[in-house]
Amino acid sequence: MKQADLHTHTRASDGTCEPAENVRLAAEAGLAAVAITDHDTVAGISAALEAAAGRNIEVIPGVEISSAANGQDIHVLGYFIPFDDEAFQEKLRGLRETRHERNKLMIARLRELGIPITLESVYRRKKGEDKNIGRPHIAEELVELGVVGSIDEAFAKYLGREGAAYVNPPRITPQEAITLIKEAGGAAVLAHPGLYDDDDLVQELIAFGLDGIEVWHPDNDAAERERYRTWAEQHGLVMTGGSDFHGWRGEEPFHAMLGTHTAPVSAVERLREIAAMRKR
Repeated sequence: MKQADLHTHTRASDGTCEPAENVRLAAEAGLAAVAITDHDTVAGISAALEAAAGRNIEVIPGVEISSAANGQDIHVLGYFIPFDDEAFQEKLRGLRETRHERNKLMIARLRELGIPITLESVYRRKKGEDKNIGRPHIAEELVELGVVGSIDEAFAKYLGREGAAYVNPPRITPQEAITLIKEAGGAAVLAHPGLYDDDDLVQELIAFGLDGIEVWHPDNDAAERERYRTWAEQHGLVMTGGSDFHGWRGEEPFHAMLGTHTAPVSAVERLREIAAMRKR
């Protein structure tokens, strides 16, 4: 059965690969489709579509919307979104501004802890006006400064939910993220629910109106996958899957290698149908 990796990132957000590289890796893995789902931006989609021309692979335009609930980040994936629509892009710009404010607060806290990190040193990592910077870029700077030995250590000690520099300023709710995607004509899927350790919230979002749930993800263990599969079947949700590929951190792929966590193409068709109905 043909498969699709429905969760990948590029340099448009916090991945290390150009969009064309994601397309190449997906084609080499024998996938039927790959989704470009950068954080709060659609800047990598056009280049991915161009790279797919002449290849036997579909690029699915997507986005991963940042929201917050119960003191932690909650991510909602949007598929078949209107990536070339200016009104939709304007809403995403507002989300990126919130991310920028969070970066400033986090870096300020790191400096309070005696770490000689600056906003300028982190933001030099991205070129252009649309500097979609996130925690992985701050983590890279901490590694370069010698404060930590790895990206994982940076998140464990400083940037993760229990980290000394973690901050989470007001963001849209996951319900608002779902609504944003659906009103734009896309299909809304809860990303990596296993990361949240909050099944009550997952059930609440299902009841609110999710179209799907990410069952196959490197951070969902076997018991979680089975639980989400059961809930999807009970509520008629699309079961999706993706590697959450962000390129490489050193020699290792992060979160997982593109193509190692996937969903059948039947999931793509269901997402396409949902989005098409909303655009009528």
